[in-house]
Amino acid sequence: MSLGVLGVLVVLGLVLAWRGSRRTGVAVLLLALGTLWGVGYRPLPQRMLDGLQEGFSTQVSGTWAPRNAIILLGAGTTRVPDGTVEPSFYAFGRIARAAVVYQQCHASGNDCKLLVSGGDAVHSGRAEALVYSDLLAGMGVPRSDLVLESRSLSTWQNAQFSRPLLAAYHPQKLVLVTSGMHMPRALLYFGHFGMHPEPVRADLLRARKGWLPSSWNAMVFDLALHEYLGQLQFRYYNLTGKNPPPLPPLSLAPEPAAAGSVAPARSSSAPLQE
Repeated sequence: MSLGVLGVLVVLGLVLAWRGSRRTGVAVLLLALGTLWGVGYRPLPQRMLDGLQEGFSTQVSGTWAPRNAIILLGAGTTRVPDGTVEPSFYAFGRIARAAVVYQQCHASGNDCKLLVSGGDAVHSGRAEALVYSDLLAGMGVPRSDLVLESRSLSTWQNAQFSRPLLAAYHPQKLVLVTSGMHMPRALLYFGHFGMHPEPVRADLLRARKGWLPSSWNAMVFDLALHEYLGQLQFRYYNLTGKNPPPLPPLSLAPEPAAAGSVAPARSSSAPLQE
């Protein structure tokens, strides 16, 4: 996003200068240079990341309940040259963290389910939930403890479609595993659907130090900006009534079928990587 804006500014500045508006063209080129420095130099991207990632732990607090549900949010898939589908580069940290959390829960002797949420948002030919479940099974998570939600194409739908599956299980403790940067938006959406899980971050992004702007910093700036815009969109949709009404808190008692169903067409956010 930021590099696209930068490219437009450079082209616009050159066109203005070529057409005789030299001062305006130079001003636009200086604005492009400032944009490059702002998004590529460490302070601004790191400040944005800090605002998203601070306060989240990689560990579950407190004790496990008799019935526990760990929710893993998808982060894309990749089709490799041999035709098979693998988790994306961004997904492995989330999968590994979810496996660790599950093993800690299982070691407590209580009942533990790992809900994997993610459809085929990138059209690789196989849903994230199915791809991730194969890897999780290879990491020692019994398939009998895996609950797969393979329809969702966005973070909003991760929350929307997970609700009825969790309501059927009646967990007494909920844990949400996703990237630290993604966590605030995910918690907003899950809260809207009446679920308030304990957050466990899978990873932590940092901007790189250096005297010159870097493409890495520009990338993490764009990722952080996407998260802030997603939160803003959520609040705007709530104010304007574009979101369905919030659902009541997830109950330990069985729910009526209608309580967990919301029209899937109404989504307040585009996917992050899903």
